[in-house]
Amino acid sequence: MLAQITSAAIRGIDSFLVRVEVNLGGGLPSFSVVGLPQGAVREGRDRVWAALGNVGIQIPPRKITVNLAPADVKKEGSAFDLPIAVGLLVGTGHLPRERAEGPALVGELGLDGTLRPIRGALAVAERCRRERIAELIVPRVNAREAAVVEGVRVRGAGSLEEVMRHLRGARVLPVAAPAPLDSPSGEEGGEEGPDLLDVRGQEVARRAMEVAAAGGHNLLMIGPPGAGKTMLARRMPGILPPLEFEEALQVTTVHSVAGILPPAVSVVTRRPFRAPHHTISTAGLVGGGRPIRPGEVSLAHHGVLFLDELPEFHRNVLEVLRQPLEEGHITVSRVTETVRYPARLTLVAAMNPCPCGYHDEPEGRCTCDPARVRRYASRISGPLKDRIDLHVHVPAVPLERLRSWKSGESSGEVRKRVVRARRVQGARYRSEQGTCSNAELSQSGIDEWCALCSSGEKLLRTGAVRLRLSARAVTRVLKLARTIADLDDRERIRPDHLAEALHFRSAEAGAGT
Repeated sequence: MLAQITSAAIRGIDSFLVRVEVNLGGGLPSFSVVGLPQGAVREGRDRVWAALGNVGIQIPPRKITVNLAPADVKKEGSAFDLPIAVGLLVGTGHLPRERAEGPALVGELGLDGTLRPIRGALAVAERCRRERIAELIVPRVNAREAAVVEGVRVRGAGSLEEVMRHLRGARVLPVAAPAPLDSPSGEEGGEEGPDLLDVRGQEVARRAMEVAAAGGHNLLMIGPPGAGKTMLARRMPGILPPLEFEEALQVTTVHSVAGILPPAVSVVTRRPFRAPHHTISTAGLVGGGRPIRPGEVSLAHHGVLFLDELPEFHRNVLEVLRQPLEEGHITVSRVTETVRYPARLTLVAAMNPCPCGYHDEPEGRCTCDPARVRRYASRISGPLKDRIDLHVHVPAVPLERLRSWKSGESSGEVRKRVVRARRVQGARYRSEQGTCSNAELSQSGIDEWCALCSSGEKLLRTGAVRLRLSARAVTRVLKLARTIADLDDRERIRPDHLAEALHFRSAEAGAGT
C-alpha cells in the first residue's frame, strides 16, 4: 500500500516541496527512511511510532519504507513527523486517501501526539502559494505566521488527533487569520526604545546618525570610553523608517528559519538590532554550522548590526563582512550545498582610538606609543574601512557641560526627516531594480544622480588627495553627499553638501596617526 503526502523542507530562507512516499510492503518488519534524511529526520520515525501508539493507532508489523523525494537533496529538521504519520495512517486505511493527499503538512510530533512548532513556517506557506497548493496544515503555534501569505488556507492543529479528525471530515480545523502587521507606517510611527533625547551633546555624531539612517549608510564612531558611542548606536533603530510590509515578511522569514521567532510573535514589526560580542565566530557572524543557519548579518537584515570594540573582533571574522556590506547578501558555501542569505543592513561600529582608549584626549591620559596606536588602528583593514561611509570622532563631553547641556531633538523629530528623505529616494529609484536608498546606488546611478558643479568637482579632487581616498571611498562620499542633499530637500548636490560628506571621512584619515 503506497501513500503520497505533500510536505516541504527549508533551504536557506526558502523552502522546496518534498513528496513523502510511504510504502507498506511484505518482508521482515522494519521502518526505514530514505532520501538523504539528516539528524532529526532519521530520529522522527521513533517519534512517529510512539505518537501513533499513544493516540490509540496500532500499525501492523510490516516492512515500512518512507522516501523523501527528491531523494538527492538533504532533508533537515523535524517537520516531516506529521506527513510521515499521516502517510502511515493512509497506508493502513485509517484515513481517506483523497482527503489526506490534498493539503501540504508540516509539524513535529511529541511522543504523546501533540504538534510542536517548526522553523520556517512562513517560507513553507510562500512555497505552497507558488506551487498553487490551496491548503497547508501546520502546528497551531505557527498558524498565524504562515497565514500572512495570501492565497493559501492555513489551518493550525494542536495534535495528531485533531489532524485525523479534520482529514476524516469529522471536525474541520478553522482557517487561521493572519497576524496583524501593527507596525506604524507613517512619519509619526517608529521603533519603541531608547530615545535620542537621552543624549547630551554629540551634535556631530547625532548628525552622522541621521545621515546614515536617511541613506542606509554604514557608520563608524571613534572615541574614548564613556563618550556615548554605544548609547548612540542603540538609538539608531528609533530613527530608521518603519518596516514596510514586504520588509517585515523578509525579516520574519529569516528569524523563523533561524528558530528565534518568539512563540507569541507571528510577524516581526520592529527593525532588528543585533549586537554580537567580539568573540563571535565567522559562522556565527555570517552563517554556517550543521545544518546551515543564518548568521548575525542576516538576522540584522533591514535593521542594524552593531559591532562594539571593532578592533577586538578577529581579523578573519571582520573580513567576511565585505560581501554583505557591498552586495546586500551573503553566500555560505559547503562541499555539499550553497546557501544564500539576505543581509541588507546598516552597520554601526564603535572603537577606541588606541588600546588604552585616550589617544588625543586633552588631559594627556593616553599611555600608548605611536607604534602601538598604529598597530591597533591597522586591525581594521583598508578594504573594510572603505565600505564604511561615515567615520566620526566622538569626543568625551566634559562633566560640567554634560550636567548643564540641554537635550537635543527626540528620535521622533529626527525620524520625520529621515522618512521624508527615504521617500524622495524611493520615488527617484523606482525604475532601478533593487535600489531603494542612496547607499545602494550603482555606478550608473551615481553618474546620473550625483553630478557635481565645477566647484564641487574641484572640492572633491582636493578632498580625495588630502584624505587619501580610494576610488571606492570617493563613490561613497558622493552617495553621502546625495543623502545630505536629500535631507536639505535639494535636487542637486551643492559644494556645502559635498564638504560635509568629506568631513565625515576625516576621522578615518586621522586614525592611527
